[in-house]
Amino acid sequence: MNPTAAVDHLTPDAWATANRLLVRKALAEFTHERLVVPEPTDDGRWLVRSDDGAVTYRFAAQRLALDHWQVDADSITRQRDGEELPLDAVDLCLELRGALGLTDAILPVYLEEITSTLAGTAYKLGKPPVSAAELARADFQAIETGMTEGHPCFVANNGRIGFGVHEYHRYAPEAAAPVRLLWLAANRDHTTFTCAADLDYDTLVRAELGADTIAHFAGVLTGLGLDPADYLLIPVHPWQWWNKLAVTFAGEVARRRLVCLGEGPDEYLAQQSIRTFFNVTDPTKHYVKTALSVLNMGFMRGLSAAYMEATPAINDWLADLIDNDPVLKRTRLSIIRERAAIGYRHRQYETATDRYSPYRKMLAALWRESPVGGLEPGRRLATMASLLHVDRDGRSLAGALIAESGLAPADWLRRYLDAYLVPLLHSLYAYDLAFMPHGENVILVLHAGAVERVVFKDIAEEIVVMDPEADLPERVRRIRAAIPEDEKILSIFTDVFDCFLRHLAAILHGEGVLAEDDFWRTVAECAADYADSVPHLADRLHRHDLFAAEFALSCLNRLQLRNNQQMVDLADPSAALQFAGTLANPLARFAPKR
Repeated sequence: MNPTAAVDHLTPDAWATANRLLVRKALAEFTHERLVVPEPTDDGRWLVRSDDGAVTYRFAAQRLALDHWQVDADSITRQRDGEELPLDAVDLCLELRGALGLTDAILPVYLEEITSTLAGTAYKLGKPPVSAAELARADFQAIETGMTEGHPCFVANNGRIGFGVHEYHRYAPEAAAPVRLLWLAANRDHTTFTCAADLDYDTLVRAELGADTIAHFAGVLTGLGLDPADYLLIPVHPWQWWNKLAVTFAGEVARRRLVCLGEGPDEYLAQQSIRTFFNVTDPTKHYVKTALSVLNMGFMRGLSAAYMEATPAINDWLADLIDNDPVLKRTRLSIIRERAAIGYRHRQYETATDRYSPYRKMLAALWRESPVGGLEPGRRLATMASLLHVDRDGRSLAGALIAESGLAPADWLRRYLDAYLVPLLHSLYAYDLAFMPHGENVILVLHAGAVERVVFKDIAEEIVVMDPEADLPERVRRIRAAIPEDEKILSIFTDVFDCFLRHLAAILHGEGVLAEDDFWRTVAECAADYADSVPHLADRLHRHDLFAAEFALSCLNRLQLRNNQQMVDLADPSAALQFAGTLANPLARFAPKR
């Protein structure tokens, strides 16, 4: 790629716009997490001071339920000693370094993540504009690659530390550039393959690669004097091969424990999760999730060979639970199962490191079902993250879907909640089971603009049974965790209400589609109707009260600001939580009269 053309998106105007948008988000979310406390001004605006008081930010904002700050981006000004300064998200982090608790070790990496996030926004601003109405009618992958915002809570949400600018153009989801995965042959003595009970290695690889490619790869091995029967095939992100495996695993390559076979035949598109690929040559084939040693939003995005071993068994267990639960079946919830996993064990690095080390997470992959094959006629798919998408004219995709459906906004919302919220409530109350149900982990099945059902994904790494004594099959017990009783309901209050519905409510309210009172009343009605439908769970519903007056504010940015390499131990997710007081529960005033 031409080195000049690679940065064509980095223009003064795009950079200024990207900074204004990210400063808006930073002021809103850092205020929500009580890292900064705006002062009211005489003109009805708000003021935030830098650590030393020399720099001030003034802005207009509407305060909504769950202490959501709907900051007007165009209203933000920055001044020092009466002099107007340009908005700069990096400067904001430096000026608020003390308030944000940024240590010497974390600060420069966090600033790099902020800068990379800004660069991604500038790139998106350089693409031809697509209206929310157009995107609402687009296909699954056009929506997936058309998103302009990442996680709604994290300020530094597109770090991707490790990608060069040429690699950004090749591998970022918004670049929508087709990618062919590389395939390695990995010696069986160092490699673990596991799969669902109704699958085997040969069947999977034959379906994914085809006979011609398998024969070609076998020829590469025999040409080196190697026996193909001694090897298993692993798909690899091209970045991972060029930047990590060919160097860090050089000894394994030299000893022919790993052999690079070349590209596979199919083209893929990177998904919002960056290391997962959707097959565009044949959309009915599996997603492929790959190890990617890139730092993004609080984690190095590798995959642990040891951790992956139980993945298919966990997915089979959850699929069986859903199939046999009448409430979940009624919601039509489904999951796309992670059907097989493969991982390579580098014994020297394993000897030298603990289980958290990125050196243990450099070479693994999993195959996840595609939702396309099970789609009914007339239905379309969309990532749930798209509900928070707002186009350049301030129009939301959620509003466009509501308009397309012809339903009253509250009726549209209720259908969505019945499909999305009810399965989460029932999983909690019936099984102590929590998902990580953010926008990128949920796929909506749409019919005429309305949400008909939902599909959960990213199962084995994200679900948790919040009872260390739960009776689970031996291979599934990894998902058990000791979660304090008072924190269990945060899987709803934090992950669903605060981290997703808060933003959706604000978007619909601000657009004049659905007032926030009507929004939260509809959520309350959905929760109350669910409670009425499961009288046998009344004690648990009382113990974990969805209509409690308040709940603990659990803060995501505080996690990343404290440790942007490993925010949370997935084996003990409760231990790292950062709390900052409480939030008033917007459902409380709509509690049913008993």
